[in-house]
Amino acid sequence: MSTLHHLQCAICGHQQPYEPFVAAVCKECGGQWMEAQYDYTAFKREILRGLPGRAFNLWRYQEVLPINNIAELDMYPAGGTPLWLSKRYAPALGHQHVYIKDERYGPTSSFKDRQAAVAVAAMIEGGIKEAVIASTGNAAVAFAAACARAGIKLWVFMTSLVPQEKLREAALFGAEVIRVSGNYDQTKQIASQFAQRRHLLLDRGSSAIPSRESMKTIAYEIVEQLGWRSPDWYIQAVSGGMGPMGVYQGFKELLDMGLIDHIPKLAVIQAEGCSPMVKAFKAGADTAEAVIPDTCIIILSTGDPGKTYTYLWKLTQQYGGTMESVTDAEAFSAMRALAKSEGMAVEPATAVAFAGLEKMLKNGIIDPNELVVVNCTGHTFPVEKHVLGDQWAVDVHLSEGQAAAPREGLQAALENLDEKATTVLLIDDNADDALLIRRLLEAKKAYRVYHAKDGWEGLAQARQKLPDIIVSDLTMPGIDGFGLVEELKLDPRTQNIPIVVVSARDITEEERKRLSGNIEALYQKGSLPPRKFVEQVVHVIEDDKK
Repeated sequence: MSTLHHLQCAICGHQQPYEPFVAAVCKECGGQWMEAQYDYTAFKREILRGLPGRAFNLWRYQEVLPINNIAELDMYPAGGTPLWLSKRYAPALGHQHVYIKDERYGPTSSFKDRQAAVAVAAMIEGGIKEAVIASTGNAAVAFAAACARAGIKLWVFMTSLVPQEKLREAALFGAEVIRVSGNYDQTKQIASQFAQRRHLLLDRGSSAIPSRESMKTIAYEIVEQLGWRSPDWYIQAVSGGMGPMGVYQGFKELLDMGLIDHIPKLAVIQAEGCSPMVKAFKAGADTAEAVIPDTCIIILSTGDPGKTYTYLWKLTQQYGGTMESVTDAEAFSAMRALAKSEGMAVEPATAVAFAGLEKMLKNGIIDPNELVVVNCTGHTFPVEKHVLGDQWAVDVHLSEGQAAAPREGLQAALENLDEKATTVLLIDDNADDALLIRRLLEAKKAYRVYHAKDGWEGLAQARQKLPDIIVSDLTMPGIDGFGLVEELKLDPRTQNIPIVVVSARDITEEERKRLSGNIEALYQKGSLPPRKFVEQVVHVIEDDKK
């Protein structure tokens, strides 16, 4: 169980209570570097006891994670990834002490699985049923998987520059994928506005305590896997920079508990075409200016790192370290070298870190005897396109350029999104009837239509997708329409979804009373031509949206 006491400002020392879904900003000085404070004395005792009976995953360190009732939750697994000593890749570069923290072993094969696990656990504790995230790829996929298991509807906003496999992967887990024709900073902007319009929780990334705290488990695992000693260098490729922010919180906690004798030097590696942190670091500045991304490694295309850079810069000044950039070509070269020497297939964003290692070794920045850990942040998982068909994303077009979206254009895009994102769930064991209704609906407007072949499947899809309207047959195998309606109205997640019921037979007065007050409309099959029936369904949808 968590021992979180309060948050403490790293700038002025002010203490304040922890609020899970509020940005961690100091109420005294406005500082954004709020650190969670736990009962470290009690946790150290557990560590010295060997953490008995605990699985090797991030929940192993539950006392220093911001989740209260871990024992009562069906926790999403993440963490517990291997730490490999490089046997051929690093020795070929002239270094014998390089370890690879292999985050490809998470549920969706990236280190973002840690963030999703803790953030979604916080959502479960807070009763959140629907959320929004903007991402360059890996976080979206990780959150989509974790939310699917938790029964939370997720809206994923990704730039259309992200590889299609990443977008499809998020859609495979049932997320509502919104593909924005702009850069990542524009995508964050429209996601934020969408969340505000719909009064939904927006994942705040590095300013959210659950997300940031999740990453420190990487430091705990590294130190434990090295026999409770700290490496001399920690290297990671970054986009927004939340990863090393959290990792170094873990190293600092371990140092404060007396479990390690030093904190490693930090190496932040960026793609040369999107390297605002590196440019600021090389100029000796403590703030970074935004850049327009110009790299094909889209996962690392955060053009404006904001105050995260300042925090990472302070870490390098306090503990030592550097920031380096590498070209896309250098990253692809490192990817091939790693695959051929270690048998490790990594994504381009991960290869950026290894290209940075190669550059640091070549320039003599790392001493021959120093112990180095490189974060292998992920491995791309391509999704077979035929699994999903064609209805897996909604397109939103912003301005043509890469500048911030104009207010009018953003407003229009949001209104367009509201119009496009209407989801209809058809529940009917007659596939021909369902297909006809689906085609007629799609001919009317860009509805997103899903089909369930029986009541049980329909109930599961309704809880996962939270559609705008449900059209259900009354007579089906398994749970019939009556039981389906009752189950939907008992569930807080689905009780307000309008339901249109269609019956192939005459229903009794008693059955009408059973449905009364629980559905929007009742139709007899054959009483209306299909086109007329679809018009009635559209009318119900539009009335509900007003």
